[in-house]
Amino acid sequence: MTRFFPILLLLVLSVGVAAAKRAAPATVEPVTYDGIRYVAPNDDGRHAYIEAWDIQTNKKLWNLTVFTNRIDPKLEEDVQWVFIDKLNLRDGTLLVTSERGNTYQIDLKTKAISQPDAAQFAKPDATADLHDIPELINRAVTNGLLAKEYELSFRVNPFYLRGDFIGDGKADIAVPVKQRSTGKLGIAIINGATDTVTVVGAGNAIGNGGDDFEWMDTWQVYSKSCAAQKAEGSVPHLRGDALLVGKSEAASALIYWNGKRCVWFQQGD
Repeated sequence: MTRFFPILLLLVLSVGVAAAKRAAPATVEPVTYDGIRYVAPNDDGRHAYIEAWDIQTNKKLWNLTVFTNRIDPKLEEDVQWVFIDKLNLRDGTLLVTSERGNTYQIDLKTKAISQPDAAQFAKPDATADLHDIPELINRAVTNGLLAKEYELSFRVNPFYLRGDFIGDGKADIAVPVKQRSTGKLGIAIINGATDTVTVVGAGNAIGNGGDDFEWMDTWQVYSKSCAAQKAEGSVPHLRGDALLVGKSEAASALIYWNGKRCVWFQQGD
């Protein structure tokens, strides 16, 4: 019996590790400024924070929450966790970048947190880097609907997502766009089989998202297989993958193709 217990414990631990939905967050390199070391512990998936340590005394001076993650109880919790990816310093300002690419500025004198326009941290001429843009997007920009009425938007990261959004077994691409005539933001879904484009937002209202996705600062692919594992009624039946869109610390929603059009499924208020 004495030998059996450690073996059983190892089996339980191995099952727990195998069942984990996401990998552990990356170890973030600390940065130092004016005798203080700034650290991102990355030990809490619900809120991301930094700590300030005095280098000489090795005492913690303070900690500060940078951003929090709204957890939808209808979804697996760990796949909703977002951690800090890296720390940088610029002219006495601490730059904190999340795993989703969002950057937060912290004034180290006042501890005030701000989130500047993502364009400030984009490449100097991001729209010119066509070699970084999938061919499917290039064709839509050059010949299709996007060339006439819309332009690409680089305000969220990643700036495009790939998935089988139409549910035909082919890879499609979703990319943020801006309507030229109004400046309203939205998402274009480009059919990988036909090159046809469906736009939600950017002048085309959908559900509670409205016709301007200026509010959106997070998005990711919500796979069809993930939806199939949920309790009946918690998420709609999906023909293909969906887009999980949201605003940090606020509501989120699924945008999915129902066979005729894109529809909105609210995940929270």
